[in-house]
Amino acid sequence: MRILVSGAAGFIGSHFVRTLLSGGYPGHGEDRVTVVDKLTYAATRRNLPPDHPRLTFVQGDVCDVALMDRVFPGHDAVVHFAAESHVDRSVEGAAPFVRTNVLGTQTLLEAALRHGVGVFVHISTDEVYGSLAQGRWTEQEPLLPNSPYAASKAAADLVARSYWRTHGLDVRITRCANNYGPGQHPEKLIPLFVTRLLDGEPVPLYGDGGNVREWLHVDDHCHAVRLVLDEGKAGEVYNIGGGTHLTNKEMTQRLLDLCGRDWSLVQHVTDRKGHDLRYAVDDAKIRRELGYAPRHSLDEGLRETVAWYAANRDHWEARERVAGPGY
Repeated sequence: MRILVSGAAGFIGSHFVRTLLSGGYPGHGEDRVTVVDKLTYAATRRNLPPDHPRLTFVQGDVCDVALMDRVFPGHDAVVHFAAESHVDRSVEGAAPFVRTNVLGTQTLLEAALRHGVGVFVHISTDEVYGSLAQGRWTEQEPLLPNSPYAASKAAADLVARSYWRTHGLDVRITRCANNYGPGQHPEKLIPLFVTRLLDGEPVPLYGDGGNVREWLHVDDHCHAVRLVLDEGKAGEVYNIGGGTHLTNKEMTQRLLDLCGRDWSLVQHVTDRKGHDLRYAVDDAKIRRELGYAPRHSLDEGLRETVAWYAANRDHWEARERVAGPGY
């Protein structure tokens, strides 16, 4: 199989590609992978093997129609990770999110249709559902996004679905919980807090810290994406959960403990505009139909993640750590 993976120099996409190329996914030991990535601030070529016989790297913009027409022919599947994903940045300026997440997705869908690609897996987020006070979202919930980032992803989901319904393109959509793990760019809550705490710097906690998030290890997410690629059905949406829900205050306490720090380094900051209170997905469908189950406990995953940042300062010390903890 020849697979085109967009945005695979970023955190999640690179984990998917590295695992595939290392033989981590049954049946994919001979697959050839083409990575298309613009290498914006949150991506780095270092996330991918420097020289692998089954990997081709193309630096470019997913909105570039001519480039997509050059790279798409001959591919059997697309796994579309590429996206602007930092919520705080979307609040400051939504245009790059609409361009990349909506127009970029449509450009890839059109190229897949034009060049006869068999399967298109579109990677989305639970944030498209909005916020809920109790219970969990199923895939049938209406899309009620509250941030420009979430709205751009919801729009991309609908465009992707339209290519299945109108053109018959085999599009499969995944919506995941908050990802974490080694190598994440230090703008998201866990890596931002960990890198600051390792340096003895204060960390910004939005509001009273009562917002609830569901946490999903990047390896579990990519395992689920592989299941959807191999066994999913055209036109279907699959929620991917991690099973552990914490308030941001509870997560902060865990990170303080793991980094050997205390609450004197926590600064309560003004809450983000439109900050969603609670996320929680019902992932019974992917468990039942495709046999998915998370394999990493949050305790194990957080210990591994903190240890990675402590041992790999060269990966993050020179990278931008914005004030807004994008969660």
